Amino acid sequence: MPCVGCWDKRSPLSCHWIREEIDQISLAMDNQGRKHRILMVSDFFFPNFGGVESHIYYLSQCLLKLGHKVVVMTHAYGKRSGVRYVTGGLKVYYVPWRPFLMQNTLPTLWLTFPIIRTILIREKISVVHGHQAFSTLCHEALMHARTMGYKVVFTDHSLYGFADVGSIHMNKVLQFTLADIDQAICVSHTSKENTVLRSGISPEKVFMVPNAVDTAMFTPSPNRLSCGEIVIVVISRLVYRKGADLLVEVIPEVCRLFPKVRFIVGGDGPKRVRLEEMREKFSLQDRVEMLGAVPHAQVRSVLVSGHIFLNSSLTEAFCIAILEAASCGLLTVSTRVGGVPEVLPDDMIVLAEPDPEDMVRAVKKAIDILPGIDPQVMHLRMKKLYSWDDVAKRTEIVYDRAMQSSNTNLLDRLPRYLTCGAWAGKLFCLVMIINYLVWCLLEFLQPAEGIEEVPDIGPLLTHLDPVDDPCEAQGD
Repeated sequence: MPCVGCWDKRSPLSCHWIREEIDQISLAMDNQGRKHRILMVSDFFFPNFGGVESHIYYLSQCLLKLGHKVVVMTHAYGKRSGVRYVTGGLKVYYVPWRPFLMQNTLPTLWLTFPIIRTILIREKISVVHGHQAFSTLCHEALMHARTMGYKVVFTDHSLYGFADVGSIHMNKVLQFTLADIDQAICVSHTSKENTVLRSGISPEKVFMVPNAVDTAMFTPSPNRLSCGEIVIVVISRLVYRKGADLLVEVIPEVCRLFPKVRFIVGGDGPKRVRLEEMREKFSLQDRVEMLGAVPHAQVRSVLVSGHIFLNSSLTEAFCIAILEAASCGLLTVSTRVGGVPEVLPDDMIVLAEPDPEDMVRAVKKAIDILPGIDPQVMHLRMKKLYSWDDVAKRTEIVYDRAMQSSNTNLLDRLPRYLTCGAWAGKLFCLVMIINYLVWCLLEFLQPAEGIEEVPDIGPLLTHLDPVDDPCEAQGD
């Protein structure tokens, strides 16, 4: 049924007038550059907190500002299931799958295909962007998207080894996913080298786009803290990979050498018990404060209460926590691992080997140079160094490059999987053939034409494609 005003073509509410306006806007958009419809996929998203979650959220917000359509798909968190809208009109699908290990969903290969296919068609997606190598949902979504002919981009946020059983398994899965990828993104040069070696992907397909920090949210305290008592802040997941065992050895020694030093430890995890035991053993209850899990909205208030930020990670592709601390004016002491040396200039960070003795020496050096650190100056430098708007524009270039890649059918893509190994290559080909047959079955049972496409609403109404009908948009 026509909307109000359609009976009079001269009315400013007329559908004909709206269509003419949309045609003009679409023409202007073509002149300015193509706008994408992006599906971000990962097992890791809010309300869970971490570097990947922050990256997806801030990147999505900035892409929305650039005029792109962005939709996020993740698994359900507790009672949070279904479709939710967050800040900026960002649409999030919390699909009804529950995590079974470390916030990852159970690998099912084909059971996720129906719902992923429905979302891709309903939202008229043009690019599928998966995040994190150990996200099951990410790998499955990229596999299904390639089967359906969509352009796919993958961002690797972590570093992995080559020798242990877990890394060998994960590297083979990554090799399978990246064998048929359009473009890939890594968050540091070290991460790019690691990903290329692990997956065998061509380096020409891999872009380096760093993380960033919201400097408007992470600001220094207006009043400079006194150096009479030095507070060292640790905010991290208390797990082995984040160097919680190093903290158990470093904290007592630093407290012994520097009586005026106090620690604030924020975070939770299986290694928290060891830190509690250390505090009891050395009677440091009055000098080591354990905060437990810290909501992201309260991280800044914890950071500004300290002078030095301590990062003890054993492996790190790019540490967003270091950026947040530096933006708040804290001098950073960190292990020299992965992409950490690329994050900050030498005068804003003190690096050490992942060894207790060297970590203690680095803390001593940081305490010595602390009087010369101006938090406000450090914050202004961070505003110039890192910006999510810049990250979004660089990611936009990756999407443009992905859209320019040629379309290939199944027979052209299968040889790519054969290069993944003598037996693994044949297995991967079998998986993709079965996936293609599942897609054909879904198309037969529920043709794409029968799936209702959702209209763009809110700010995105100005970026409708010429085929979109404003009358339908009003009736949804």
